[in-house]
Amino acid sequence: MTIKRSSKPSWLNCFKNQEHVPKIEKTLEPHNSMKRRSTYIDSVSLMQSKDVSDSLPGSNLYVFTLAELRVITQSFASCNFLGEGGFGPVHKGFIDDKLRPGLKAQPVAVKLLNLEGGQGQREWLTEVVFLGELRHPHLVKLIGYCCEDEHRLLVYEYMPRGSLESQLFQRFSISLPWSTRIKIALGAAKGLTFLHEAKNPVIYRDFKTSNILLDSDYTAKLSDFGLAKDGPEGDDTHVSTRVMGTHGYTAPEYLMTGRLTASSDVYSFGVVLVELLTGRRSMDETRPHREQNLAEWARPLLKRATKFNRIMDSRLEGQYPETGAQKVAELAYQCLNRRPKERPTMSMIVDTLEPLTNFDDTSFGTFVYVAPTVVECSTNKTSKDGHKDINEHHHRQHDGKHNRTKSPVVYCETNLQKNPSVRTSSPE
Repeated sequence: MTIKRSSKPSWLNCFKNQEHVPKIEKTLEPHNSMKRRSTYIDSVSLMQSKDVSDSLPGSNLYVFTLAELRVITQSFASCNFLGEGGFGPVHKGFIDDKLRPGLKAQPVAVKLLNLEGGQGQREWLTEVVFLGELRHPHLVKLIGYCCEDEHRLLVYEYMPRGSLESQLFQRFSISLPWSTRIKIALGAAKGLTFLHEAKNPVIYRDFKTSNILLDSDYTAKLSDFGLAKDGPEGDDTHVSTRVMGTHGYTAPEYLMTGRLTASSDVYSFGVVLVELLTGRRSMDETRPHREQNLAEWARPLLKRATKFNRIMDSRLEGQYPETGAQKVAELAYQCLNRRPKERPTMSMIVDTLEPLTNFDDTSFGTFVYVAPTVVECSTNKTSKDGHKDINEHHHRQHDGKHNRTKSPVVYCETNLQKNPSVRTSSPE
């Protein structure tokens, strides 16, 4: 299986800095017959000064040179800067067949690995391996990569509406209507379902609002596969691994035992559902102590009809179907079950959400906020009605980690560390 690539093998020097590594015979099979991606990643990570691009999965990936990526981003100009996350800075660019024959003319997002950051070469390679093979309407498309000297870059399709996190939580953003929230939840659920039910199942392991990217019509696509893992196979019930993920989204049984299953992703999905319902972040230390962890605070309220309206996002201004919202709350309650075997599967979640997309926000008419009247003590006259001023603010973002308050990342072997700086890139 070959890959579209430049005249020089860009993987030739990817691992040359690793010293004292025993020589490994190149016996990797083509990826369509290879059972375990993780085994492939481990093997490639140990290779020393070898061109392994012919073994790299994904015949549709382009191998770019650093010079080409400088051209399409105008030397990574500040005017093309989209933001920066744990991986590194992201710039907008534009590619076409003048850059490389066969390329579709389109805007792209170019992520550059920050060598001083906490994410490393292994996570970069994991992203290439998984997204090089996996294709689905609800997974972000990886177009190509660059591995030149110490430089590691990834080239993705450009997602004009940025991340769900930026759309849901940024201070001056217009509130997402109910129908859009359900559309996003359904799209993300379909992406996870595809991963869990693939021939070689994948556990995403880092499902959160910043990793859900949105195109121009709010179609949700999962991004950032740096922590993805092959699911259990055969008679295995779980994958044992270091605890890695993001605090507030990680399933409690995974935190305690290191046993990773598809149900771990389901728990994280439940947290995102609660964020869509409430408009609150999964972790918020500015709130009272008992409300800082969203899942722990909200779960007892999700099933109590008398308490339900207390948790709904006030910015929706009542423009949602109460029955539909209660069904979403019930679904979130099931996803957050402390017993992983009692959580629904992602395909069951899709079946529950699909009928809820029929709601039309306009059926309730247009709501206009009217400021309270002010009574003048001396004359008892009321002032004129005021109106809430909503300013539109366009956010130029691609990666959910950009221009935001970064979610603390979880990494632990024996103890959960609440605020580590970044992910580890150590092999698992």
